[in-house]
Amino acid sequence: MLEMKHIDGVLLKKMYLVAANSLEKNKEMVDALNVFPVPDGDTGTNMSLTIQSAIRKIKDMESTDVDEIASSVAKGSLMGARGNSGVILSQLFRGFANGLKGHEEIDTKVIADAFKAGSDTAYKAVMKPTEGTILTVARECAEKALEISKIESDIVTFLKEVIKHGEVTLDRTPEMLDVLKQAGVVDAGGQGFIFILKGALKALTSDDEFLYEDVKSTESKAYLEQNIEEGDIEFGYCTEFIINNTTADAEDFKTEVSALGDSLFAVGGEDIIKVHIHTNNPGTVLQKALKFGELIDIKIDNMRYEHRSKMQYTEEADEQSTVSQIQEETRKYSFIAVGMGKGIADVFSDLKVDYVIAGGQTMNPSTEDILNAIENVKGENIIILPNNSNIIMAATQAKEISDRNVEVIPTKTIPQGVAALVAFDNEYDIKKNSDNMKEAILLVKTGQVTFSVRDTVINDVEIKKDNIIGINDGNIVSVGEEVEEVSIDLIKKLVDEDSYLITIFYGEDVTEEEAQKLADVIEAEAEDCDVEIVYGGQPLYYYIFSIE
Repeated sequence: MLEMKHIDGVLLKKMYLVAANSLEKNKEMVDALNVFPVPDGDTGTNMSLTIQSAIRKIKDMESTDVDEIASSVAKGSLMGARGNSGVILSQLFRGFANGLKGHEEIDTKVIADAFKAGSDTAYKAVMKPTEGTILTVARECAEKALEISKIESDIVTFLKEVIKHGEVTLDRTPEMLDVLKQAGVVDAGGQGFIFILKGALKALTSDDEFLYEDVKSTESKAYLEQNIEEGDIEFGYCTEFIINNTTADAEDFKTEVSALGDSLFAVGGEDIIKVHIHTNNPGTVLQKALKFGELIDIKIDNMRYEHRSKMQYTEEADEQSTVSQIQEETRKYSFIAVGMGKGIADVFSDLKVDYVIAGGQTMNPSTEDILNAIENVKGENIIILPNNSNIIMAATQAKEISDRNVEVIPTKTIPQGVAALVAFDNEYDIKKNSDNMKEAILLVKTGQVTFSVRDTVINDVEIKKDNIIGINDGNIVSVGEEVEEVSIDLIKKLVDEDSYLITIFYGEDVTEEEAQKLADVIEAEAEDCDVEIVYGGQPLYYYIFSIE
């Protein structure tokens, strides 16, 4: 094979496309490396959704300009970034694009410099970088690239050596992070990054034509939802997704989920099933869909909330004077919160949240989702409550992109989001409110009860698939076979002499009777605490406890 000393825009585009395909094909393997065994938005899925957003920017691009292609990928990944791993990946692409500026053709030295720029940019984006993660793998690849580029001009040989070193670094990540060592896995984000590099290399060594297919919805959401009154919305969540790499028949899937909602469309073809359904239980629909294949392009909209927001705005416009409308347009504060479940959305609505983004434990919204929310609220100051540790970086990235005055309160749970809102005072300025809200989230404890999706070991505790697990502050502190048993054990570990109120948000798979029964038991155990139950309707998490 002849030496390849330069890459032009045509080859660069192919490298991006095949890199995205490589990650998409291997994302389930990356997901399986996640140490924490909760039914969460996983690393491989988030990284793949991020890079797919980037690819959509260039797949039909006619330009062969290196700078334009790389910049489009950077912008697409920035807007589509989901989860912490997706945000870091978008920053790697952003720095890489900056490193390619001004180059019509790329050699090993340019690639090495671009790798270094990508690593530096990603490190700067993380407040407290942790070694043993994708950051480490990317940095060591960049450092090796700089070293090799001094003596190697063949790009294929160069990339092979960089990837080889990256795999060695990846294998060392358990030595850097004890949690990886206990679970017996390498870092998921680092593995995803290696798959991207391998895909880029394959684009240079394979003659196979690569076709990127972007499956679009064939039905009109506007048509399906037009002329609907809120009272007519029996099923409140418009749920759309694609079942990918499936051999299943679309009609079989329709039979499986038809009882869970209406406006059901399931169209199959080319190893996929495109799904649209209105349901009150999106989590259940997604769980059933997982039996048929892997899920991509998941989107869930709360139609009741959107309808209320639109109707409220229309009624105010009709009833108020021009002066009042101007006041509405220029009011002091607006709130955006992330959450899943009708009850959770209603709680936030009652607390004057303007826009609830459907997402959280089952789906991490993208930077673009959060930017869209920012553009749809009216306040001079906009406060975002991510309510999930894996969404804070995307929210912060949206804040940096937006030209509005945005403040991100780093809430990691629904109870923290509620506590922050309660601490808010419209008379205070943004800094004082921000300080008060950040202080308030430190005063509430959160407990979560869900199930394990894989066998693993966390903090020397062996956990089996389908075990019920109780979580506090990102740590699994209770494991058992029964939901009530784990819930009571978790509460005992969280309640102390200063606790006075326990709020139980019960999920879509729990009845009100079951929640009340648990509340009675907890009230008997924690005699000094008031206990109340609230319908949360959150998928996958049986209970979310707020302890104040």
